[in-house]
Amino acid sequence: MKLTAQYINSQLAPYHTANKLFIGYSGGLDSHVLLHLLADIPELKNKLNAVYVHHGLQAEADDWASHCQQIAADLCVHFQCVKVNAQALSGQSPEEAARNARYQAFKKLLGKNDLLIFAQHRNDQLETFLLQLFRGAGLKGLSGMPAAINFAAGRLIRPLLEVEQQTIKDYAQQHKLQWIEDPSNLDTQFDRNFLRHQVIPLLEQRWPSLDKTVARVATHCANAQTLLSSNTKQQMNLIYEVDKQCLSIIGLRAHESLIQQLIIREWLELLGARMPSQKVMIAIQKDILQARADANPLIQHDGNNIQRYRDGLYLVASKNTPDLQQIITWIDKSQPLNLPDNGLLELKAAQQGIPKTVWQQNCIEVRYRQGGEKIVLPWRSGRHSLKKLYQEAEIAPWLREVLPLIYINGELAAVAGYWVSADFHVQDGECINLSWH
Repeated sequence: MKLTAQYINSQLAPYHTANKLFIGYSGGLDSHVLLHLLADIPELKNKLNAVYVHHGLQAEADDWASHCQQIAADLCVHFQCVKVNAQALSGQSPEEAARNARYQAFKKLLGKNDLLIFAQHRNDQLETFLLQLFRGAGLKGLSGMPAAINFAAGRLIRPLLEVEQQTIKDYAQQHKLQWIEDPSNLDTQFDRNFLRHQVIPLLEQRWPSLDKTVARVATHCANAQTLLSSNTKQQMNLIYEVDKQCLSIIGLRAHESLIQQLIIREWLELLGARMPSQKVMIAIQKDILQARADANPLIQHDGNNIQRYRDGLYLVASKNTPDLQQIITWIDKSQPLNLPDNGLLELKAAQQGIPKTVWQQNCIEVRYRQGGEKIVLPWRSGRHSLKKLYQEAEIAPWLREVLPLIYINGELAAVAGYWVSADFHVQDGECINLSWH
């Protein structure tokens, strides 16, 4: 096939109404060719943003950023350089750390109806498939990279996924493009490079059309995974509690072991967690699902804790506990409030709740439970201890001490996301309610 701007435009035809187009531009051969092609499409060029992610891992990274900025300027394309921390965590490979840092950077850029465009091609798909195969992946891993997928608030598109790399090289040479050669791409201590330089050339001597064949296999796996996932989601939704983002343990135990694993994987994907190893999965089934109802077993996975409370299976982020003695004054009472190590408080307009005038005209503070706090609730007589209210509402134990308490002029006025004190509550008027994320 011949690689042209018309071909790329046809791949992106369903997305011509996108607000902005962000291309991951490393300055390497593939992303340079894709940027050159996109810049030749008039109806897309004014929406195009070339993004260089600066990992800071190579001495030449500053020079590469300058090179990319110059190329973008030559093509009259908007450019931005985003610096990230790509240092690997304990147990994390350098490749994984760099990839995660890139993806997090792109997620922050994308707004609703925006596109992120990557330059991965058919040879990349072959490498990805083999990496997943050698790691013992299931259908999802063997499905390879999708040509289009939801990503953050927008979509991620790979318009070159059916194009072989030689075609991309031919285009670059024909147009006399100057691209960056990253020396780390030759380092075979990295799995992908080892496959690219040592394994795949040997395989292609025997099977010249290997990239096409594997792409076809990946498509078969993706189709099978889609059907399986659709059925599993139906099963999951029957035992998933949306508000608490938990699975019913009784509901899970009604299924056989294999279905349990599929539902748990679907649930973890919904919550944005990595897929667990088989060892972790077996531990969840044995140590949590089969535990006594009053037990509190915990499995660590991907920076999270998987644990149970009553009938619920929860994914709980492992994070620093906030300073429970601190008192946080809400200065700009018209804006959300970031809580140190404890998420975000947001305001919502409502017909009932805390009157807006009371909120704006008085001192608002956020504190944490110290013990003994009581609150008067609308439509209920007496004063109620927070301890008992938390138990009644089945609030998980790990949330109770960090639930933000809202004080107005020193008096307990609300528990964010749950109750407003009768002393500050009106049933009809211009009010605000609080949500805690």
